[in-house]
Amino acid sequence: MKLKTASLAVAIALGVSASAYAGLLSKDEIKRENDRISADFKVHKQACDSRSGNAKDICMAEAKGTEKVAKAEMDARDKGTAKARQEALIARADASYDVAKERCDDFAGNTKDVCLKDAKAVLAKATADAKLERKTTDAKSSANEKISDAQMQANNTKREADYKAARERCDSLAGAAKDTCVNEAKSRFGMM
Repeated sequence: MKLKTASLAVAIALGVSASAYAGLLSKDEIKRENDRISADFKVHKQACDSRSGNAKDICMAEAKGTEKVAKAEMDARDKGTAKARQEALIARADASYDVAKERCDDFAGNTKDVCLKDAKAVLAKATADAKLERKTTDAKSSANEKISDAQMQANNTKREADYKAARERCDSLAGAAKDTCVNEAKSRFGMM
């Protein structure tokens, strides 16, 4: 049972790292992807029709979960935001949890209770990891913006200081030579 839970956690982690979340999709790409997802769901659902009992319930949970994850990942690729990526990770965790719950129905008593608690623990961990990834991504983005702003301010300060020093050197000249020197300093340090 713990092996199943650990396998579930590994599957979630591998699925997340394999997902690509970049770029915006065109309307045609979204339509094609939705059509593919719907077709895949129908095929999975038909495969479940030949089963009965809990095996059918597990199969349907897998089919619905696959559809839900595919739609969430498509949305994440389309939006390209940390929030959309988080929602895709949570959709994957929810889908895995739904399948795990169905698998737990094969057990009874304490064994079933333990199975359900293990599944809930995996869901809680995956959800926490998704939230952590989003906060980390947001923090890195914010930090990068602050660093970029600080670098730009530092560069402006340095450029202005260099310009003032060059301009001061021009003060020792007179007439056209001084005008030429000042114009060159302005041009060199972007002070036009």
